[in-house]
Amino acid sequence: METMTAFRLVGWQRPPEVQEVPVPMPGPDDLLVEVAAVGLCHTDVHFLHAAEGAFPYPVPFTLGHEIAGRVVSAPQAARVAVGDTVAVALGPRCWRCLPCVRGEDNNCVARTSGRGWGQDGGLARYVAVPANEAVRLQSLDPVLAAPLTDAGVTAYHAVRRVAPKLRGASTALVIGVGGLGGFAVQYLRQLTSCRIIAIDSSPAKLARAQALGADVVLAASDASAAALRELTHGYGAEAVLDFVGVDVTIGLALASARAGGAIAIVGAGGGTASIGWGLLPNNCDLFIPLGGTTADLHDVVAMAEAGRLQIDIERFTFDQLPDAYGRVEAGTVAGRAVVTLA
Repeated sequence: METMTAFRLVGWQRPPEVQEVPVPMPGPDDLLVEVAAVGLCHTDVHFLHAAEGAFPYPVPFTLGHEIAGRVVSAPQAARVAVGDTVAVALGPRCWRCLPCVRGEDNNCVARTSGRGWGQDGGLARYVAVPANEAVRLQSLDPVLAAPLTDAGVTAYHAVRRVAPKLRGASTALVIGVGGLGGFAVQYLRQLTSCRIIAIDSSPAKLARAQALGADVVLAASDASAAALRELTHGYGAEAVLDFVGVDVTIGLALASARAGGAIAIVGAGGGTASIGWGLLPNNCDLFIPLGGTTADLHDVVAMAEAGRLQIDIERFTFDQLPDAYGRVEAGTVAGRAVVTLA
């Protein structure tokens, strides 16, 4: 039996281990993908510290859910062929439940785990994936494509949902402009005509947000609800996207949105929101995006192929994984951390 090296979560509140595991056997509708690159996500950090029972996933499993690589075997009817490079959508999905058939596969009701979270992910030489969950790359480097599969589509899905609110002279507020927030600034600039206000505690991230298209940047220490109301002529922002998700940022989001606006709590920082009359602007939508759809990934890859996205990454090797995860946890990565395997 052929084996491969994999970076695996072997138990809750135990350090991950490098192990030899069998090369996956693809099913009749699956591709076998040789992994070229995997983006690291803060969700992985939550897994590394979680107590048993915090997540409903069996251990062990191979980490890594932002995956791109080269197809080494494919079913005859697949839209991709051996030798093609692909970005792998978040999944798997069942493609049979009502959300899936409606094109809302990020809400698949049959999915209880996924690649890199309960099932074996991409931090290994090979991964098996359903052929319809792979997006063929044209000229885009798989190393740049990997973070699009979660960070890129999550920000895109959130922006696409709030975009109808951003008509005419409107304002979008982006709280936290790291990897996901940086993508959001770009999508807002390309999909709407709104004014973009970016907030972060890092001067370097604010400078990058401005270079990506933010009209106004504010240090977190200066971003009070009163200051934001003043910047929006007393009305508040038509759309607020919180990529941090702690109590302070959620409170700021609720206090800074205008009536009839929309608030997306994207960051899984563990914060909570108190909702009721007088606590949320009238007719304001409040939602938590759950990743993005496979169709979203097709859109995002097309934008990147056309040169319409700046993808900021910092590269690490497989041997540097412990340090890479430490940097992700500390928030010191410039853009997204990407581990190269090929």
